Amino acid sequence: MCRSVELREAVLAKNDDLAAGLRAELAARGVTAVNLLSSPGSGKTALLENVLRRAAERGLPAAALTADLATENDARRLARSGAPVKQLLTGGLCHLEAAQLRAHVTGWLPEGIRALFVENVGNLVCPASYDLGETLRVALMSVTEGEDKPVKYPTAFGLAHLVVLTKTDLAEAVCFDEAEFLAHVERINPGVEVLRTSARLGRGVDAFTDRVAAVCDGAEPHRPLLAAEHLSAHGHAHGHGQDHGHGRGRGADGRPHSHGSVGAGSAL
Repeated sequence: MCRSVELREAVLAKNDDLAAGLRAELAARGVTAVNLLSSPGSGKTALLENVLRRAAERGLPAAALTADLATENDARRLARSGAPVKQLLTGGLCHLEAAQLRAHVTGWLPEGIRALFVENVGNLVCPASYDLGETLRVALMSVTEGEDKPVKYPTAFGLAHLVVLTKTDLAEAVCFDEAEFLAHVERINPGVEVLRTSARLGRGVDAFTDRVAAVCDGAEPHRPLLAAEHLSAHGHAHGHGQDHGHGRGRGADGRPHSHGSVGAGSAL
């Protein structure tokens, strides 16, 4: 058991170093990475498609990298926004790691992009522990998933800089108790902002785009208490702790899994 824990700590520590390097590389290009985490079926692809369109309308150049175990379905959907999009197939892995992301971004990310949205694998367990070099981490859940989701997955919601509630147009139909949900979020991540969205109605798309644009312009994201605890306990930004400022860290390297791409752009 002890060796298993030590091995996991070593893997996460290496990932954190790679993530810090990637964050610095992206910062040098003026790019802010936004890591989107949710369960399957949360509606994050539909919401992201709307956000990519709105970002383009507002003059915020954005791109998206979407990860799945199989198919390029989400990349095709996101490409309808007109933004550069790339599909990353994980080959069965349930999460992304910093080395994977860097390998796929290198040589692909178009010049002039300011916001890189990373649609993580649909999973609230494995991806929660891995810093991808993002500056903004967003935990999403739909009203159909139940009010207690945040306390069931405390790491995913406790380390989020922003929480997004999706499919709010269905809240009444599924008897969603928003007050209970908000209480759970506050318990896990005190002070974090919760945005209410509906991709079908376009609700909350402007607000979400505003938050991303603000971080791209240098606004400091919310600082989760859980992240500070990780930093204190492990001596580094373990699993995307507080060391998310631009311009820090060392270089990164890694080999990609199989992938496809949609959209065009010049090399990194």
